[in-house]
Amino acid sequence: MPLIRTTSSKPTEPPAPSRAGLTSGSSEERWTAARAAGGSAQNVAALGVALTQEQDPRVREAIFTSLALINTDESVEAVLPHLRSDDAQVRAAALDALRAMPERTAGHLPALFADADGDVRLLACELCRTLPLAEMHAMLGVLLANEHEANVCAAAVDVLADCGGEEILPALAQCARRFISDPFLTFSIKIASQRIASQRPDRGE
Repeated sequence: MPLIRTTSSKPTEPPAPSRAGLTSGSSEERWTAARAAGGSAQNVAALGVALTQEQDPRVREAIFTSLALINTDESVEAVLPHLRSDDAQVRAAALDALRAMPERTAGHLPALFADADGDVRLLACELCRTLPLAEMHAMLGVLLANEHEANVCAAAVDVLADCGGEEILPALAQCARRFISDPFLTFSIKIASQRIASQRPDRGE
């Protein structure tokens, strides 16, 4: 009988998307390539390049999603520059991608809070929502003690109003004293402090 060659039942993996596929072709083709690229960390560099060039919001979202799925330090580094974008949608998408990589992003927070751009420091406050409580208090406590822009402090206060514990109350009070001439911020701190205090567990008699 003739020898019959059998074929392997193991499925063949699709080829990794090329950099050209991420940056050329129709928007549908780029979107498909961006989604496929989320399967391998080897695609981070190509995704990062594509992200700097892409103008289609749907394709950009797919690129951000794939970077978050890959979830490496290089993924975070590819996303971070887009916190500085002039486009509010790009900044929001970058923030969402970083929130999806909390353990990778946490190490970058000190540098973000030291950034000369107040908008970057403001967005960094939002990234603290994913931190353990003690780490969030440490990060935002330092910011409340040293930040000179009221709107950045207000962003920290907003996060703490939702997530903070009673240990942060002294830092909030100190910040209110520093910005005593800013009625909006002092009112926000008052409301946040009351909200945090009201969540204290009942200690009984």
